[in-house]
Amino acid sequence: METTAVIFRVCREGVVFALFPELPSDNHGIHCTAYQHLGQHCAADYDLCIANSRPATRNEYRDLFEELERRGYHLEVHTRATAIMHERRRWLAVV
Repeated sequence: METTAVIFRVCREGVVFALFPELPSDNHGIHCTAYQHLGQHCAADYDLCIANSRPATRNEYRDLFEELERRGYHLEVHTRATAIMHERRRWLAVV
């Protein structure tokens, strides 16, 4: 079963969101895909999101994790994206 890398964060306003560093949201792989309860999927600037948020605790992201798994994701939780994850996003954008 293929897993999807995910990073859970909390913005300054207290909203928990998920970043998918390997999933492109544009044709060039510049932005990654993000998800939150309200609004659901959207494009995100990974570096900007990291700079303006903090890591979410397991307790904080539990509901969002469960929602994403109900939507069919098989998640692998990370605290930060690696260079390989960013490169994979760029590669997937052009395939």
